[in-house]
Amino acid sequence: MSASHTKHNTMRTTSIVNVKTESSTVKTYTIVDDLCAKANPGQFLMLWIPGVDEIPLSILSAGNGQVQFTVKAVGDATRHLQALKTGDLVGVRGPFGNSFTETRGRVLFVGGGTGTAPLLFLAKRLAVKADRLSFVVGAKTKNELIFINELDALCTDESAVATTEDGSYGLQCLATEPLDRLLVKDKFNMVYACGPEKMVRKIFDIAEQRQIAMEASLERLMRCGIGLCGSCMIGKYRVCRDGPVFNLAQLREVKDELGISKLAFDGSYIEV
Repeated sequence: MSASHTKHNTMRTTSIVNVKTESSTVKTYTIVDDLCAKANPGQFLMLWIPGVDEIPLSILSAGNGQVQFTVKAVGDATRHLQALKTGDLVGVRGPFGNSFTETRGRVLFVGGGTGTAPLLFLAKRLAVKADRLSFVVGAKTKNELIFINELDALCTDESAVATTEDGSYGLQCLATEPLDRLLVKDKFNMVYACGPEKMVRKIFDIAEQRQIAMEASLERLMRCGIGLCGSCMIGKYRVCRDGPVFNLAQLREVKDELGISKLAFDGSYIEV
């Protein structure tokens, strides 16, 4: 392990400097950390909630010594995290993994739930260099849709397409359903995706069919964050070390697992 990677893997204790409520189940946290503040879009950090657990989190923004991440309360660790307030201490390692390729031209982002966070980070970076930015974002309900105003502001010539499964906001459908219409209407140079793996699989199938370049950030069970434990394997790849961002050719190599199966805590394969 290189000296640089060892440095990133060293746990640092820091405090929460801001907590912003995004929805009834989602909050955005700001912490001070010089290393993670240098992260690029797509990279992730490992956050230690004292006395509870350590979890991987995508990075929403980074710079000026601070880093932000967005968390939905879905399990024990994230519920404990959401109980923390400004001034509380946490531990952080990272940033880890690779980052999105920053593409010029016409770009389409597809985000599901909190998977929108790293895409927003990337979109802000591309806003000064890409020809056109378009977004499709999806959630189960209106209350779980996040960053709509920020995404609308970044769209080049029309608002973000929002979808909800219950029809409480935008189109009543999955985030993948408007893609065919959008891809017929415009020729995109790249599709970026982040969200539930079944969603990523559907986007992969569409990108394959239409021969469009694609990059997706995958989420798997991560214990170590540095490629040692193997808990995040998909095919031959360690998501934490080889990813979390994978291109179309790499996704093609793991399509027998993508959106289908993953490793559980005990090492057995379970349905995604």
